[in-house]
Parts: sequence; C-alpha cells; structure tokens
Amino acid sequence: MQLYSTKNTSTRVSFKEAVFNSMPQDKGLYMPVNIPRLDDKFLNNLDGYTLPEIAFHVAKNLIGDDIPDNDLKAIINDAISFLAPVVKLEDNVYVLELWHGPSLAFKDFGARFMSRVMSYFLEQGEKQLDVLVATSGDTGGAVALGFLGVPNTRVTILYPKNKVSDIQELQLTTNGQNIRAVEVDGTFDDCQALVKQAFTDDELKAKFRLTSANSINIARLIPQTFYYFNAYAQLLKRGISKVIFSVPSGNFGNIGAGLLAWKMGLPVEHFIAATNANDAVPEYLKSGIYQPKPSVATLSNAMDVGDPSNWVRIADLFKNDMDDLKNLVTGYRYDDDETLKAIKFINDDYNYVACPHTAIAWQALKDWQQDNLQADTAGVFLSTAHPCKFPDVFPKNIADKIDVPEQVEELEKKEKHATALGKDFNGFKRYLLENN
Repeated sequence: MQLYSTKNTSTRVSFKEAVFNSMPQDKGLYMPVNIPRLDDKFLNNLDGYTLPEIAFHVAKNLIGDDIPDNDLKAIINDAISFLAPVVKLEDNVYVLELWHGPSLAFKDFGARFMSRVMSYFLEQGEKQLDVLVATSGDTGGAVALGFLGVPNTRVTILYPKNKVSDIQELQLTTNGQNIRAVEVDGTFDDCQALVKQAFTDDELKAKFRLTSANSINIARLIPQTFYYFNAYAQLLKRGISKVIFSVPSGNFGNIGAGLLAWKMGLPVEHFIAATNANDAVPEYLKSGIYQPKPSVATLSNAMDVGDPSNWVRIADLFKNDMDDLKNLVTGYRYDDDETLKAIKFINDDYNYVACPHTAIAWQALKDWQQDNLQADTAGVFLSTAHPCKFPDVFPKNIADKIDVPEQVEELEKKEKHATALGKDFNGFKRYLLENN
C-alpha cells in the first residue's frame, strides 16, 4: 500500500511508515494512492459474509501485501471480536449500534485494529513507541484499552478539563501500566493542537518515536469502513439494497470512513453529516466557505470539534469538487435543546435510549427523510456510544432505563490519575521530556 500527503500528492510512503508517523511533516494527512473498487460479486453478496470476513476482504484490498493474509486475518479476528448490529426502529429507520466493544464506543473498531497493527510492525529491540492521542471523549478510552499492556508502547492521552463525562474520564485515567492521562485546561482543539505540534518539534522527534492514535492515523480510518459494509450486509439479508447513513460527526473520521467505503464501491445513496453547535462543515456545505471556529462545549461532547482534522481527507476524496460533494453529503446541526428533544422523542416513540450523539444523528435522518421521500430506501443512523457514558444528560425517567454494563461499575471503584497542564506547548513539551 502506497500513500501520499494531502498537501503533496507526489509523496510516497509505505503503510508501515504512515502508521508509525501518523502525519506527514508537511502537516497534511496520508491518503491511499490507489483506492480499489471492490468487485460486484463481493458487494452483491455481502450478506453471505461474517463481519471478520468482510473486514479481511476490505483491509486486504486496501493494504495489499504489506501484511500477509494469515497475519491480517489474525489481527482482525483479535481486534474485531464483537458485533455491530443493525436494529430496526420503524419502517426505513434503523440504528447501527457501534458500542458493543470493550470501551462502549465506536472508536473500538479503529483503536483495537490500529494497536494490533502497530504491535505487529514493531520489531524486537526497536525504540519504544510513544503514542500521543487527543480525545474529546471516546477516543481516549478506546485507545487506552486497545493499547493496554501492549509491549514496547506507551500512550499519553490528552483530554480537556471538565469537558468529558465522568465515565469517559475514568476510562482515560484509571488504567495505569503503559497508559497515562493529561488533563488540559482548554478545549479538544487545544489538545489536538498540542499533539500535532509535538510531531513537528525537532527535539521531541529526536528523543521519542512518536505516533498518533487519533483519526489522523490511517490505521484508524481503515477499520471504520468495516461496519459500513457490514451494515449493508445486514440490510441485504432483509431484502434492502438502498441505504443512506446519518453519521454524528466531530472530527469527521467516522463519516470519512463511510465515504472511503463508498469510494470502494459500497452502494450508498446519500450521507448525512450531523453535528452539534460545532458546525463548520454544515456551514461550508451551505455557503461554500470553510471557516473553522473555536470549539464550544455541548451535551454531545465527543463532537465538540471546531476544526475537524479529517475534513481535508474528505475534500481530497472529492478533489475539492463542491458540487460532487454536496450531491452526496448533506449537513445538519442541532443545539443542546434540540438534542434533548430528540432523546425524548426516541425514548417515547421507540422505547429506546440514545446517547446525545446518536440522538443528533437520528434527528438529522428524520429531517432529511421529511425533505427527501424515498420509500424504498433504508435510513441508518449511527449509534456511537453506550448511553451509560452520559448519565447526567438524561431525565431521570430515561436514565433509570439504562442498563449499566459490569465494566462501568468496576470503573467507578477505581482512582483517577492524571497530570494537570495548561494549553501552552512549552508546558506539554517539558512534561514529555521530564517524564521519559
């Protein structure tokens, strides 16, 4: 697999190099030189394959010979060891539940696959791999569990102070071993900026072998395509061959993976990018002007991203053709009041409890369907996190319905360990150098 930088299309690096370096020095993002279109026989018969079989076929076509078949199958079988069911709520409204992994969030797909790929490529005697990751909520927990105990790796998770839920914070700060947490007095965008600046700092690059576990890493993006193909396979079993996806969107890695799946031939009719008040992309889709903004805190905290990193990948997929992009992607944004109303509607209408991110995706799907009546097309909204991770969001009558998994109850017995830092890079750099 060969990859190029979105800022220099003549760049060529291997999959291994892109995985370990995460971000090119020109501060672009890596993209595949060739995006293969999967053959029609496979696509038309997806319903005959299991999730691991689909994942292997997709990954093999993208990665090529960089990982031998048997090793790639072993990585996938170990990483993707849980289901992602499509649940029918009403005619043409389905929810894709992506929170059945160990951290109870969709990020488990990317984090577990990436950690195992990195472990596979790490050779005995090599310098320790230092993984830096910024999180707005769910990424950190998934990465922590994905890398926990992986030999010759150390993970540093940066999260914004008072802007993640209590359970999310426990998932970041109670692991020990090779996982450490940094509580940044700022926003997710500040955390993300610290990580990106670390990758271009000459002194840190000389001292550490740095990589990222954010969705800027191509190894996070590839496995997120798996559940789009698998969702389509589940619909085919029900006799449905037309689908639109509504995706709760923050850093735009999730919908970016869906668009990559579409580029590989998955027959998706339309994508909906559903955001909270951090609406740089919906505004761009309306005005044609991309204007990043400082992020603002919302109830759907994992989507509190003012300048989504993966937007450059999406623009690259469409070669900056605004018309093609708008034909396939529609953006919607919702504030906290609208999010709470959506949570209540979902509970009242379906007796289903949705986390705030999921509720936004549902509302966007319903609004799109109202404007675009397509009786033979299934609308699938992505449920990205278990509702138990956001207990303070729900009214008591809804909160009482939430089944709290055993691993969360165990978390609440553990003690938090985090280092408090400001958002200045010099402070973060000093922390890394002094805590080697």
